[in-house]
Amino acid sequence: MSIADTVIHILTRLAQWGAGLAFGVLIVSVLVQVTGRLTGFSPVWTEELTRYALLYSVAFGAGLAFRSGDLVNVDVVCEYLPGRMPWLLRMMSAIATCAMAIYLLSHAWKYVSIGKMQTSPALGVRMDYIHFTVWLMLALLAVFAGLRVLGMLTGTEDGKPVKTEED
Repeated sequence: MSIADTVIHILTRLAQWGAGLAFGVLIVSVLVQVTGRLTGFSPVWTEELTRYALLYSVAFGAGLAFRSGDLVNVDVVCEYLPGRMPWLLRMMSAIATCAMAIYLLSHAWKYVSIGKMQTSPALGVRMDYIHFTVWLMLALLAVFAGLRVLGMLTGTEDGKPVKTEED
């Protein structure tokens, strides 16, 4: 396994663990809310925590969805084109995704920094921790799209989505 493969594997695992942890928090929060409604004690913070956990699961999952091909694709059109056109379209798509995400990172960071002055109403969490999900999603999209471009340029992959062993 090369260094690049190791880095890709580590990034993928970190994103998977992050998405899994966020989803676990979401499940626990919803269960507390449902149990609270049945017992007459429904904490107000559960709805807020559920929303934040959902944001983190999307932030971690977007890059993984790009890598696995679970984002919306236009493969129906792309893969039926002749010759090298499908490869070129996949390359242009990965470059555009990476470039757009990189461009938006600085703007997303301004959004994150605004959250330092705010706290959430029920949990009292500083909102920059919550706003960070936007920056994280863009960063992971940029990384996974950049890795696809690099893989296509070096010939180690053809730009088609990578299905994991779990799929």
